[in-house]
Amino acid sequence: MRSSRLLLLFVVLQSLAAQATEYRVGPGQTYTSIGAVPWESLQPGDTVFIHARPSPYVEKWVLGRRGTASAPITVRGVRDAQGNLPVIVGESATTRSQLNFWNEARGILKIGGANTPADTLPAYLVVEDLHLTRARGTFTGRAGLTAYEANAAGIFIEKGEHITIRGCILEDNGNGLFIANETTDVLVERNAFRGNGNSGSILEHNAYTEALGITFQFNHFGPPCDGCEGNNLKDRSAGTVVRYNWIEGGNRQLDLVDSGSAKLRADASYGRTFVYGNVLVEPEGAGNRQIIHFGGDSGTTANYRSQLYLFHNTIVSTRTDRTTLLRLSDNAQTAHVTGNVVLVAAAGGNTLSLTDSAGTLRHGGNWYRPGYVSTFGTLNGAVVDMGGNLTGSDPGFVDLAGQDFHLTSGSALRSKAIAPPSETSGFPLDQQYVKHLGGETREASTPAHIGAFGDGRPNPGTPDSGTPDAGPGTPDAGPGTPDSGTPDAGPGAPDSGTGNPGGPRNDDDGGCGAVGGGLVGPLGVLALMALALRRRRPQG
Repeated sequence: MRSSRLLLLFVVLQSLAAQATEYRVGPGQTYTSIGAVPWESLQPGDTVFIHARPSPYVEKWVLGRRGTASAPITVRGVRDAQGNLPVIVGESATTRSQLNFWNEARGILKIGGANTPADTLPAYLVVEDLHLTRARGTFTGRAGLTAYEANAAGIFIEKGEHITIRGCILEDNGNGLFIANETTDVLVERNAFRGNGNSGSILEHNAYTEALGITFQFNHFGPPCDGCEGNNLKDRSAGTVVRYNWIEGGNRQLDLVDSGSAKLRADASYGRTFVYGNVLVEPEGAGNRQIIHFGGDSGTTANYRSQLYLFHNTIVSTRTDRTTLLRLSDNAQTAHVTGNVVLVAAAGGNTLSLTDSAGTLRHGGNWYRPGYVSTFGTLNGAVVDMGGNLTGSDPGFVDLAGQDFHLTSGSALRSKAIAPPSETSGFPLDQQYVKHLGGETREASTPAHIGAFGDGRPNPGTPDSGTPDAGPGTPDAGPGTPDSGTPDAGPGAPDSGTGNPGGPRNDDDGGCGAVGGGLVGPLGVLALMALALRRRRPQG
């Protein structure tokens, strides 16, 4: 009986392994172009490898298939001998003729929203190690030569669930990453965002997202393009977690505002937003003097987010005029600000305000330079001192000019934090950012050190981030309006655009269940082993 069961298990695993296919694109590989891959028929467990080559790929496509939890569909870039990622350029790109999808003008790689493959809710997708740039100018699509929209993105997720975007460079697009509100459970990690936006426009950003459940971690958000007035990370999600990132420049580093989706606003996670363990850098002249905006911008205040938990961040401003840590949209917002170091480095420390006007800011266990104020204007809300706040002339960074914000052995920030609110208990501070695009374990200390850095210990098995530089650095966001600030991007949630122009559409929302649900227990482990063995045999 036992041997019969083992035989049956072996047959099942062989079948699963046979279904997982590797598609290899690039010099000396089976496929010479991205468009040669049968994207419309990918199956759970399939992996598409796109190898770097001296010339960029000038192609665009859609992912509209469903993987499973144990067998995701993966699109993975393969570096060349010099460590360069495969570069995919949207300008003048073409698309595989067998694909047919709407909103082609909204991005280079689009997830969800297609006629071919048949429309569904894409699921369990991993996109990693691609350099996507120049969703600008024109491309050739199903209607022939077509112009990109101004807000076209390197990656545009129209809808989907259980999606990971990892290790990519998103550079010189309208939006680097754009996610519309029919998207659930997104992980954005170890990506480099830089030089996105449109000069003179407040509407496009390095990242513009609206999902039900989204985590940003270990990303490097560099400045948007020269003269661009958008934010670095603008988010309208429910269940937002922003942790262990480096965010530098932009009109604001973080613009966390209201969702246009009733579904997202009704979710319990919409009420709390968690921002911790990040490095936020405000350069001289980089747009709005406010580093963070929280609440909403639609004008419908009943829809605004309510509770922000801002803890253990390292926040450095080099502005020589004024710096405002946080703007709350109205008096319904409360910010719980604990364990942060906020340094105005260039102005002697007497040009920092904690808040703008409205809302309640509760702060404790933070470090500031002397002379900070509650507001530069009229306080219509409240600033509540919870105790334990420190002031001093020098926080004790290893190298302020070199942006090494680790703590010296004599730093005044060591073991001086107070405990964050109990609502943060599900978000332990156990990691810290490694410059750039990496992470390491943060050793526990009691009390904890103030700021984003404690005593670090490398994570075993953490891959080398090694993301190459795409060329000359992008300058900061250009001249700003330091007193009044650049206005918000305007009312409304990010719109996924018009649907299905020219082709039948059969909507299948997919519901909560995943098609072909994942295997569990020992069978699931064995299935993954079989898939791994299958993948060792490259196709062709």
